[in-house]
Amino acid sequence: MAKTLEDAKEAVYASLNADNEDIDAAIADLKTAMNEAGEKEAVFVPERLSQNNRAGRKMMQSYFKKRGVKVVFEA
Repeated sequence: MAKTLEDAKEAVYASLNADNEDIDAAIADLKTAMNEAGEKEAVFVPERLSQNNRAGRKMMQSYFKKRGVKVVFEA
């Protein structure tokens, strides 16, 4: 079953907070949801990340980019 973009982002947050458990599956679902919604970037709230520092955000962007998802953060 296809997830909505918000459901896919919630799954990513849950995975990140569970020590990256099933993160690759969550990213794949996010990528599919983004394609279906016509979105080019996934926007995340930094305060909801387990590693909310510059290094953690950059690591997340790099990891997701390697899997075809561009990540940006709310200001």
